[in-house]
Amino acid sequence: MALVVFLRGVNVGGHRTFRPSMLAEQLKHLDAVNIGAAGTFVIRRPVTRAQLRAELAGRLPFEVEISICQGREIVGLTSQSHFSGQPLRRDIVRFVSVLSKRARSTPSTPMTLPSRGKWLLKILATDGRFVFGVYRRQMEVLRHLGTLDRLFGVSVTTRNWNTITAIAKVLENRRS
Repeated sequence: MALVVFLRGVNVGGHRTFRPSMLAEQLKHLDAVNIGAAGTFVIRRPVTRAQLRAELAGRLPFEVEISICQGREIVGLTSQSHFSGQPLRRDIVRFVSVLSKRARSTPSTPMTLPSRGKWLLKILATDGRFVFGVYRRQMEVLRHLGTLDRLFGVSVTTRNWNTITAIAKVLENRRS
């Protein structure tokens, strides 16, 4: 069973920086694959979540929140159509936020932020520990992405939909 790791808040704005490719190399014994620069990894060899957390914590130069999902959960996300009806435009980004654990509360969807005026972020749907949405490429969006923790009552880490599809491709390539 492959695992997918999402590190929260690394390599953003010069804070908590590290080289994910080097970490993947250090985790070669777990057949780790680095996806991008935001702290996303596919772990293709069997390991418990506790062992994986310990490995990551011991190799990173700072404390970080770690979310771990089963690979099949990510592959399942790509077979759904949560973004249907949403325009494909350069100024709109499709995203998935991963909840660190089951939400304490789940707001009704769809939801837009801010609630008045021109929307910057839309939450389209939720599916277990995953939140699907779109946002405009504007700096103010970061503040609204930060409110997802409060809305769901747990910490949340966000990835571009392209990252999710890249993870699914790595997982699918392993099967074939």
